[in-house]
Amino acid sequence: MRNKILGNVIIFLLALNVGYAQNTVWTEDGLGYYEFKTGGIVKLFPKTNEEIIVVKKEQLIPKGDSKALKVQSFEYSTNKNSILLFVNTAKVWRYKTRGDYWVMNIKTNALTQVGKSLPAQSLKFAKFSPDSKYVAYVSDNNIYTEEVATGIIKKITEDGTRKMINGTFDWVYEEEFGCRDGFRWSPDSKQIAFWKIDATKIRDYFMINNTDSVYSKIIPVEYPKVGEAPSPANIYVASITGGQPRKMNIEGNPQQNYITRLEWSGNDEIILQQLDRKQQNSKLIYCKPSTTIASIFWQEHDDAWVDMNTDKPLGWAWINGKKDFIWISEKDGWRHIYKISKDGKTTTLLTVGDYDIGEIKAIDEINNLIYFTASPNNATELYLYSVAINGKNTKANFVTGATLKGTHEYNISPNGKIAEHKFSNYNTFYVSEWITLPDNKSTDITKLLDKNIKIDSTKNIEYLQITTEDNIVLDAWINKPKNFDATKKYPVVFYVYGEPAAATVGNSYGAHNNFLYKGNIAADGYVQVALDNRGTPSLKGAKWRKAIYRSIGNINIKDMAQGAKKILERKYMDKDRVAVWGWSGGGSSTLNLMFNYPDIFKTGIAIAAVANQLNYDNIYQERYMGLPQENREDFVKGSPINNVKGLQGKLLYIHGTGDDNVHYDNAEMLLNELIKYNKQFEFMAYPNRTHSISEGAGTFLHLSTLYTNFLKKNCEPGGR
Repeated sequence: MRNKILGNVIIFLLALNVGYAQNTVWTEDGLGYYEFKTGGIVKLFPKTNEEIIVVKKEQLIPKGDSKALKVQSFEYSTNKNSILLFVNTAKVWRYKTRGDYWVMNIKTNALTQVGKSLPAQSLKFAKFSPDSKYVAYVSDNNIYTEEVATGIIKKITEDGTRKMINGTFDWVYEEEFGCRDGFRWSPDSKQIAFWKIDATKIRDYFMINNTDSVYSKIIPVEYPKVGEAPSPANIYVASITGGQPRKMNIEGNPQQNYITRLEWSGNDEIILQQLDRKQQNSKLIYCKPSTTIASIFWQEHDDAWVDMNTDKPLGWAWINGKKDFIWISEKDGWRHIYKISKDGKTTTLLTVGDYDIGEIKAIDEINNLIYFTASPNNATELYLYSVAINGKNTKANFVTGATLKGTHEYNISPNGKIAEHKFSNYNTFYVSEWITLPDNKSTDITKLLDKNIKIDSTKNIEYLQITTEDNIVLDAWINKPKNFDATKKYPVVFYVYGEPAAATVGNSYGAHNNFLYKGNIAADGYVQVALDNRGTPSLKGAKWRKAIYRSIGNINIKDMAQGAKKILERKYMDKDRVAVWGWSGGGSSTLNLMFNYPDIFKTGIAIAAVANQLNYDNIYQERYMGLPQENREDFVKGSPINNVKGLQGKLLYIHGTGDDNVHYDNAEMLLNELIKYNKQFEFMAYPNRTHSISEGAGTFLHLSTLYTNFLKKNCEPGGR
């Protein structure tokens, strides 16, 4: 998904090389949570402001050491007698999912390293068994179990290699499906179900490290390009007492299907989601590990692509004592919540109406409520709603309230008792409060959210809707410069993304800041603009989102160009000074806009762009574009590399040579085409930098300076 760069703020976080965040660890009663503080772990109760020290920093010093462990994340055992600590972490592509694990015995304070005999920093996704007696983990693509009391290690799989992957995933599954943790304990702690990914037939893309030695080093990445068959994925179940893992007999060629979700639905039953290669058919399947027999019990189809329902790929939303489960589907044209009976025979629509839900935030069975985000009247905003689980009342209840317009974010305890509520909009700094649910009352009247609002008076931002020549209504914002004078004409800088992975016009604080600009872009006299075309994941219905099917590089570019043309009718905008920039998918959009609409866009800065759609991975590109074996002309037509003849303006193209996501071959192939047609441009390659171009001393300052100087030189700042 091209790192799902959602806007300037998220790009900035990526540039800072942020690790994989710890999910909130809630107390068992759902009234409190655990947090790292002063090097230790504390338990906090928002309703009473009580704070209890659970683990002191001194307790995190292993025997014989002088320094405390630096914990990235932790997990409690079911019996609450032990804590599993994740330390000494290292990145695997995007996130810190590899490192060392220690178990702390809460009663004795004893610290014991898990997997001590295995290579340092090699363990992934360690987790306690439900009965708290074991820890299971992955090391070098094999699965292990370790008995907590004795430290005895058993190897569950034997065939793990770089390309035979047990209990975790290859590059493309991780990037496009969000799949990282690839094994699950059975409820009775006797078995482990896991993915086995066979990437042995997937060709490697070779990245070249030319800087760390006088001889270059080849870095291979198993990466199936669009048009290449996927890595076969099979599900196995292993007994922790030994014996060969058993392969589940799932219908369909594993090289033409994906398995995107897997959980246990009983001690001898697993449930999974299978998508076909084109991701148009979704099947929910039960498997019996004792017999390996699999059976389909529910399915859906879409002529474009099926919503993956993997916002939170861990866990299955069972309710009513596992007689039903909650599922998200777009099968009626809107992203809605359904209740499905365990046998799949009864499907009940819970969110009735012509609107999309964003995410399910919590399920409160005691009060018969599901909490979810939505914004039926304005796709740039976000609020909290609830609806009845039993389906008897399908009217959504507006929980947030209508006072504060903008983006409301919620982190709700699993049973729906308390929540952290955050709010911001274009000129309101982020502010937060703790609330109780379902009454939506603040836990502390001195910290009422609407009483602590801080307005940023320097912002001069306008939200609007633009109707294009094709009668398409686009959401947009305009960020006017400091000391704006409507009698003058100002240069305009469009920030774009434009693909299904991201939208840019959400009404939240900081989304309008150009973090790459060195200095104050508003003070220097630039108008900044963003708009969202058809195909972006706005909450405007499946028809809006799926209009881009087989049309990336065409319909989205046309919408952006027509929207820009309409916006530029404003008298204070200088049509001779119009720039556009974007990163990743936004870089691709920037190139296409520069090549296809040179009459509108005079200056462009494209970063880490997919220049040729045939160079990108199969899961993303085939989901939104189909198979190149069937409709290659759509890939060709929408790829910037095939439109370079149209370049007339000033172009700066930037790419990291160590980009494992959007490969550097995109850059060199594009350069060849530009050279072929004598198109003059500027180019910057950042050695060994990844998709975020964040590694290495001085990188961000250099990138920011390069960006700013080019913009100022070719799209001069200031009103005239």
